[in-house]
Amino acid sequence: MPGEVGERPIFALRLKQARERLGITQVELGRRVGMDQAVASPRINQYENGVHVPHHTTAERVAKVLGVPIAYLFAEDEQLAR
Repeated sequence: MPGEVGERPIFALRLKQARERLGITQVELGRRVGMDQAVASPRINQYENGVHVPHHTTAERVAKVLGVPIAYLFAEDEQLAR
């Protein structure tokens, strides 16, 4: 299926890579995005495991916090993502 690598969507893989590169936890990312601390880790975990994909506005906030263009999170082509 397009947009997936193995079992997980490309968004999930790129999100985790960008978060780890920034050196922050799932909870910290969620908090910086504006999520309540009680749901921040489970929600980011669901995004990273491909269970859910955030709404576009949430994805934009995530990209901003991670310091990447939103296209990076969704681009299937590695060169385009960079």
